[in-house]
Amino acid sequence: MQQGVLTWNKASLELENGSKIIAASTSASAVRGGSYNIIFLDEFAFVANHLADQFFSSVYPTISSGQKTKVIIVSTPHGMNHFYKLWHDAEREKNEYIPTEVNWWDVPGRDEVWKEQTIANTSEQQFRVEFECEFLGSVDTLISPNKLRNLVYEAPKISSKGLDVYEDVKPDHNYVITVDVARGVGNDYSAFTVVDITTFPHQLVAKYRNNEIKPMLFPSIIHDIARNYNMAYILCEVNDVGDQVASILNYDLEYENVLMCSMRGRAGQVVGQGFSGKKTQLGVKMSKTVKKVGCLNLKTLIESDKIIFKDYEIISELTTFIEKRNSFEAEDGCNDDLAMCLVIYAWLVEQDYFKEITDQDVRKRLYEEQKNQIEQDMAPFGFIENGLDEESFVDSTGDRWYTDEYGDMSYMWDYR
Repeated sequence: MQQGVLTWNKASLELENGSKIIAASTSASAVRGGSYNIIFLDEFAFVANHLADQFFSSVYPTISSGQKTKVIIVSTPHGMNHFYKLWHDAEREKNEYIPTEVNWWDVPGRDEVWKEQTIANTSEQQFRVEFECEFLGSVDTLISPNKLRNLVYEAPKISSKGLDVYEDVKPDHNYVITVDVARGVGNDYSAFTVVDITTFPHQLVAKYRNNEIKPMLFPSIIHDIARNYNMAYILCEVNDVGDQVASILNYDLEYENVLMCSMRGRAGQVVGQGFSGKKTQLGVKMSKTVKKVGCLNLKTLIESDKIIFKDYEIISELTTFIEKRNSFEAEDGCNDDLAMCLVIYAWLVEQDYFKEITDQDVRKRLYEEQKNQIEQDMAPFGFIENGLDEESFVDSTGDRWYTDEYGDMSYMWDYR
């Protein structure tokens, strides 16, 4: 017999047997304090990452307390965000979710003709996301979509309070730390990446990302990690509060391997230890030129597999690191702090000082590896000289004579 309805409105449905259905927007406090048997999340991929994290933090204790509770997540892919991570981990059986995929060909009446018509009415990229369930990133990303799809992430060996370690320190290896500093008020993240520059290709061995760490405390964390990784070189972005971080590292903590930059004419900012050039400063100012060069270098390094990283948050940021107003930055509602750390690293590897301390010329090595292909692509077109356009005559002995390209110059000689 059908149960009677006690309450039925847009926010809830309650039956007389005590069953209740609640509809709520996704927020940190939407379902806090309740006890639920089933939680159904619709189009969860379109929820911002920070809201999704807060939501799970508040609701998961109520889910895990029951023996038969379930979480059902249904969504169209929307880039490589939190939903992509849940799905990818489910495919590899690293979590308890069961992946179920429904594509357009599973719907009766849809065939190749319908596919072609739909692509003609929308676009191929929209079709691949909406109907073929592909996790494509944003449009106009710095890194090509094909490369982004092939990037894979792994769980770090150690993860604690924003620090993820993928490789332990190795004796006699050189490391570089590039730092992007935020104000620590919850919007942007203070972040740094640790890259092993001893061998080529370079490898990201650790990263830090925290949106609550204060600029006065951030240098101590950088200092501890840098000392652990064989007194790593540190290059800090100093546009805003980053100058405070670099100063504390250099003067208060007396860390010796803080890299400096100086202005050198048209060359702009040049990395060194502050012994040459004008307007010497700790760290690098993120100017348009530095960002442009760093972005282009990073694109080359990643797409040619010359920097190896397996961090999920870096991959996620790169999928939303797009072109805006002749520059590159995060898509609205996203972050690019780790991506900017890699941009600073990519700018650094082309500096002469980096080549001196590592004995590596990244540009030269890339050229040598692709030398044959580049020279074949740049091979000049051949020209055949048939002599038809040249003036000539045949003398009495049968020899053919051609007019000199400089004309008659016999007037220069005495015998004329």
